[in-house]
Amino acid sequence: MPLPYELTSEQLRRTCDPETFPFETTAELEPFQGIIGQQRAAQAMEFGLKVQRPGYNIYIAGAIGSGRVSYARSAVRQMASTEPVPDDWCYVFNFQKPSQPKALSLPAGMGSVFRQDMEELVEDLRMEIPKAFEGDDYDKQKNELFKEFQEKSGLYLEQLNQIATEQGFTLKRTSTGFATIPMVDGKAISPEEYEQLEAEIKEELERRSNEIQLKGMEIIRRIQQAEKATKEKIKELENRIALFAVGPLIDDLGEKYGDFPQVIEYLEDVKDDVLSNLSTFRGEEEEQTTLPWVRRMRENALMKYQVNLLIDNRENQGAPVVVEPNPTYYNLVGRIEHENEWGVLVTDFTMIKPGALHKANGGYLIIHAKDVLNNPGSWEALKRVLKTREVRIENMGEHYGLIAMATSKPEPIPVNVKVVLIGSLFLYHLLHQYDEDFKKLFKIKADFDTDMIRDADNTYELAGFISALCRREGLRHFHRRAVARVVEYSSRLAEDQRRLTTCFNEIVELLYEADAWAASEGSEIVDHCHVAKAFTEKRLRSNLYEEKLHELMAEGTILLDTAGEVVGQVNGLSVLTVGDYTFGRPTRITAATFLGERGVAHIERETKMSGNIHSKGVLIISGYLGAKYAQETPLALSASLCFEQLYEGIDGDSASSAELYALLSSLSGLPIKQGIAVTGSVNQKGEIQPVGGVTAKVEGFFHLCKNRGLTGEQGVIIPRQNVVNLNLSEELIEAVAKGKFHLYAVGTVDEGIEILTGVPAGVRRKNGTYPKGSVHYRVIKTLKKYVSRMTAFSGERDHERSKAEVTDKRP
Repeated sequence: MPLPYELTSEQLRRTCDPETFPFETTAELEPFQGIIGQQRAAQAMEFGLKVQRPGYNIYIAGAIGSGRVSYARSAVRQMASTEPVPDDWCYVFNFQKPSQPKALSLPAGMGSVFRQDMEELVEDLRMEIPKAFEGDDYDKQKNELFKEFQEKSGLYLEQLNQIATEQGFTLKRTSTGFATIPMVDGKAISPEEYEQLEAEIKEELERRSNEIQLKGMEIIRRIQQAEKATKEKIKELENRIALFAVGPLIDDLGEKYGDFPQVIEYLEDVKDDVLSNLSTFRGEEEEQTTLPWVRRMRENALMKYQVNLLIDNRENQGAPVVVEPNPTYYNLVGRIEHENEWGVLVTDFTMIKPGALHKANGGYLIIHAKDVLNNPGSWEALKRVLKTREVRIENMGEHYGLIAMATSKPEPIPVNVKVVLIGSLFLYHLLHQYDEDFKKLFKIKADFDTDMIRDADNTYELAGFISALCRREGLRHFHRRAVARVVEYSSRLAEDQRRLTTCFNEIVELLYEADAWAASEGSEIVDHCHVAKAFTEKRLRSNLYEEKLHELMAEGTILLDTAGEVVGQVNGLSVLTVGDYTFGRPTRITAATFLGERGVAHIERETKMSGNIHSKGVLIISGYLGAKYAQETPLALSASLCFEQLYEGIDGDSASSAELYALLSSLSGLPIKQGIAVTGSVNQKGEIQPVGGVTAKVEGFFHLCKNRGLTGEQGVIIPRQNVVNLNLSEELIEAVAKGKFHLYAVGTVDEGIEILTGVPAGVRRKNGTYPKGSVHYRVIKTLKKYVSRMTAFSGERDHERSKAEVTDKRP
C-alpha cells in the first residue's frame, strides 16, 4: 500500500494534450509576430520608446536566448517607421580654419544632391574660367596696363638718368639696382683712373654719388609701387572677368539652397577662394604634365571644394535603426583616416568617416552592454555623447594624452539618439551600483523574465512561433503532436509544470534538430517522434561524463548502494553542469556519532572544500538537534559528516536533509534503506525546503538504479514544494506507474525518516517524551547515554584532579 506522501505517475509531468490545438499542423496557423510571455518588458520598452527626453535610454536585461535582440530590433523598427527621416550631414572645407572642417546639415536626400552640385560646379569652373580669359578684350586691357606701367617706369628712369648726368655720372644697371660711374670730359672713367684722382675730387664725387643713390632708391620705390598697383589692377581685371563666369554659377546654387544659411555662407567662401586661386583653374601646362606629384598637387588644390557626405538618409523610410555588432571607440564616434603620401601620413576632411552614433542620429542605436564595456574607451565615449548630445571625432590616443599630433578637428555634430543597451541583469546591477552616470542616462529597464505562465494563450502563441520559424527558415511544419511535445520540453526547461521557458534559443535548437531528423526519415512533417528523437540525441551528444560516472559506479570504483540497509549512511543527490549539459549525481553521505562535546563537524567544511551556503546548512542541522533534543539536558555529542569520494568541493544546502537523516540513523541505530535517495534542505524547525534541479536529480538516481536493475524498492524523496518542478522522462514515469520506482514528497524531517527507516518518527507527548521504539525515542535514549557517560567521566576527572592536589600539599 503506497504511503500518503508517495506520488502517482500523473504527478511527475504535466502532459500537453494535442487534441486541445485547433489545427492539424502549424501550416494552418498565422505566424506569430511579437514577443511571447514578456508583457512587463514589452510595456517598459513601449514606454521608453515613446518618451523623447534626455536620459530615457533603455537597458534590456535578460538571459541569452530569451528573444531580447529580436524583440529589440522589431520593436524599435516598428517605432522608427512612424518617425520622420532625419537630416543628412556633410563635412566641407573650412576656408578660415582649414584644420577645423565645417559640419552642414541638409534635409534627407539633399546631401547627395549638394555633393553632386559641388562636383558639377568645379567642372563648370574648370571649363568656364579658362574660356573667360581667351577673348581679345582681356589681352587688350592687360596689355594696356602693362604699357601704362612701362611708360611710368621709363619716365622714372629717365628722370634718374637726367639727375645723374647733371651731377657728372652715368648709370649702369646691376643685379642689386644701379651703379654710379663718374664722368670726366664726357667720358666714364675706369676704376684705375678714379684711384689716381686727387682726394678732394674723390670726396666730392662720393658725395654726389650718394645723393644720386638716394634719388635712385626713391625712384625705384616708385617703380615698385607702380608695379604693385599694376598687378592689383590686373588681378582686379582677372577677378572681374572671372566673376562673369563664377558669379552666375554660384548664384544659381545660392538660389537653390537659399533656405540654408550655412550653405549660403559656405558658397560665398567658395566664390572668394576661387577668385583668389584662379591659377588653379587656368593651368593648361599643369593639365598636360606627366609628373605625378604635380598632378597630385592640382588634385589637392581642387579637393577643398568637394563635399564629404558623412550621413546619407535618402533611402531611409523613417528614423534610422543601427545595430552595432562591434562597438569599438572608432566604430561608435567615427574616425579620421590617414594615407601615406611620399612617406608622410596626411589627412583632410574627405577622410572623415562616420561612426554608429552618426548613422543613428535622429533614430536608435542598439548595442550589447558586454561588447561596449569590453572595448577600451567605448563606454566613456558613449556616455560623453549622451551627456553632451554631440559627437566629436577625436583620435583616441590624443584623447587619453598618449599621442600629440597635428590632425583635423572636425566641428562636432549635434545628435539626438536613443540608445538601447542589451545585457544581463547582473551587468545592469553592477552599472547601477558603481557607475554614477548610468542611472541618469538609462532610466528605463526592460526586464525579460526567464519563464512565463503555461496557459492556453501562451501555449497557442508558442505554436504560432513555431509556425513563423518554419516559414522564415524553410523548416517542415510541425504536427500538433509535435507541438505538444515542444510545449512539454519548454516546461522541462523552465523546471516548472506551471510555466514555459522564454529561452527560445534552446527551443529553436530543438526545432532545427527535429526538422533534420524528419528530413532523414523522408517525412514531410515533423511529428512527436522526431521531437523526442532530437531531445534524446541532443542529450546523448553531451552526456559522456555522466556515462563515465555511471560506469565507475557499476564497477564499484565509486561506492554506492542501491539495495539493503545501512546505519548512518544515505544517498544524497547533487547537480553537476558540464558545459551546456546538467545531470544529477548520487553521492554517498555518511555520519559517525560518538561521545564528546564538539558538536556536528563536517569534513568538507573543516577541510575548506565547501562553500558558505553548505556551511550554513551544517549549522542549521546543529540548531535543529539542539532545539529538538537539548531542551532539558545538554547535547553531549560529537558527530562527523562526510560526502564520500567527493574531491572537487561542494556548495549549497540541498543535501542538508540527507545529512540530518544520516545523523538520526547513526544516533538511533536504525538502518536507512539504500534504495532511496534524498534531496531537500532543512530549517531549524525540521521543515523540508525546496531545492533546484530536482528533475535532473531524480533522473540521475533512476539511471543508476535502472543500470543495476529495478527492484521495486527504490525511489527518491523530494520536498513537497518541488512536485510542480518535476518534468520527468517517459521511461521513469512508466517505471513509477508499474511500481518499479517510487517518488515521495515530504514536508518534514519526520516524514522523511519514516520512509527511510520504516520506523515512525514519533510525536512528542505532553510530558515531553516520545513513544517507545520511535526514531526520536531512540535518539534521545542514545543522547542520554552520552550525557550519563560524560557526567561520569567528568566526575572521575574531578576526583583525580582533587587527589593530585592533596598529594602536592604533603610535606
